[in-house]
Amino acid sequence: MDFKDYYALLGVAEDAETSEIKQAYRKLARKYHPDVNPDKDAEARFKEVAEAWEVLKNPERRAEYDELRRYGGRRAEDFQPPPGWQSSSGAYSQEFSGDFSEFFNSMFGGGFGGGRGRAAGGFDMQGQDVEIEMPVFLEELVAEQRKPVEYEIPVIEGGQLRYQRKSLNVTIPSGVADGERIRLKGQGAPGSGKGPAGDLYLHIRIVPHPVFDVEGHNLVLAVPVAPWEAALGGKVVIPTLDGRISLSIAPGSQSGQKLRVRGKGLPTRDGRGDLLAVLKVVMPPQASESADALWRQLAEQAAFDPRKEWEKQ
Repeated sequence: MDFKDYYALLGVAEDAETSEIKQAYRKLARKYHPDVNPDKDAEARFKEVAEAWEVLKNPERRAEYDELRRYGGRRAEDFQPPPGWQSSSGAYSQEFSGDFSEFFNSMFGGGFGGGRGRAAGGFDMQGQDVEIEMPVFLEELVAEQRKPVEYEIPVIEGGQLRYQRKSLNVTIPSGVADGERIRLKGQGAPGSGKGPAGDLYLHIRIVPHPVFDVEGHNLVLAVPVAPWEAALGGKVVIPTLDGRISLSIAPGSQSGQKLRVRGKGLPTRDGRGDLLAVLKVVMPPQASESADALWRQLAEQAAFDPRKEWEKQ
């Protein structure tokens, strides 16, 4: 009985990540699928790559195989498992209806997986997953509105591979963050035979806002204030994602000071983040002679040196 090198069959290294192995499997499965490839050897190659993926996709089964691989010394002739070998995965054998190789059956007790391999009467293979980026505006996160999504899925018709457009209306989950990955089960490419459809994965990308910056679930807003507003205090009107509100500024406020407005940030799993209003003192664009005289009078009366403590350091 020949020893099967599943890593070589998929063209990946022994230490390859599962994602890399999955990518290699999908590429070869599409290449050798009997509905697409008319070559007489295509079906056999398809079965080999499906068998390799069945073993290597599961960490426990892969660890068992790696142990056998070391024991077998990668010889391709007269391979026998270690004395008393019994796969811990053998309990899955009755769930599988395929016809994997003699090597596979002897190592793992018949098969795995609940119908993901070659079933009697045809090929049952799960459809391909689809991953797309989904741009989301801050206002959409607050409104929790349904958002239309259009994407393409690969389908096989009449032995030909083509791409079909698909449309969905998706509700953005409350509390979703930038870079988060959302799974929509069964919304990917259709499976072959009785195989289930793949899944759709949405990668959330928050669109930059012209006014607000995002820090986690908090929003940061730069609020321009005049020197006299910072000195004397008062109220200024600022925007939020829910509309405008009045913000109180204490007398003697400093440029760069942060004022927290609770509950005006982005939605979380159980509430809302906060809005951080950062004061930014802005000088008038042009000064008149009378205004300059007032600034000089203020400087004389205040007798304030803003660099006094800084120079000590």
